[in-house]
Amino acid sequence: MSEPEVSIIIPAYNSTKYIEQAINSALAQDIDKEIIIIDDNSQDDLSSKLKDYGFIKDTIKYIKNEVNVGVAEARNIGVEASTGRYIAFLDADDWWIETKLKRQLELITLKKAAFSYTARELFKDDGTSTGKIVRTKEEVTYKNLLYHNCVACSSVLIKRDVALRYPMKSSDVHEDYLTWLRILKDGYLAYGLNEPLLCYRLSENGKSRNKLKSAKMTFGVHRELEKNWGEAFFYTASHLLHNIFR
Repeated sequence: MSEPEVSIIIPAYNSTKYIEQAINSALAQDIDKEIIIIDDNSQDDLSSKLKDYGFIKDTIKYIKNEVNVGVAEARNIGVEASTGRYIAFLDADDWWIETKLKRQLELITLKKAAFSYTARELFKDDGTSTGKIVRTKEEVTYKNLLYHNCVACSSVLIKRDVALRYPMKSSDVHEDYLTWLRILKDGYLAYGLNEPLLCYRLSENGKSRNKLKSAKMTFGVHRELEKNWGEAFFYTASHLLHNIFR
């Protein structure tokens, strides 16, 4: 099999309840692709669920971690195992509109960007829409991303060489947000599609559901960037205010 254009990385931990919808939406993308599922030592017999996809074993790779390493390192393992020119991140409880990756490939090529991202529609845990769409900026820089993270991880398509150069660090903070900031700080370009091509599930165990914990993780991102305490508090407050008034 020739090298795929996009490697789709799906980290999974106790995600049997949701993952089928994620996989099916990845399979529906009209591009040359591979899907890499990293089972982060799940306790819900995820591997049995994936047996249903045995007929497409050339498209889907399954990696089982012997110990739980956290979502950041699980994604890094997927990136290391990938063979595509681009990486697309998809959390196991989210799913995509079928034109998503094709549209993003066109945008990255046009703009010569390091990565692209999209707006998202919010869904309840049971998969029904909340009716809310979270819009995004059509261009983002390091400076404006400091004030608010408009880049949802499951919406990102990124060049593989960039993803390898900037592996995700520390699942104790918003590891994806930290990664986008590190990339942009070094002068790379990122552009977005302000269309809800990502279906984002507000799952029961999502890290962002606990607002206090999420604020602490945002603060941690800015400390990881070596911002002083005052700057970290300032940018965290900006995030909180944006979430209140958006």
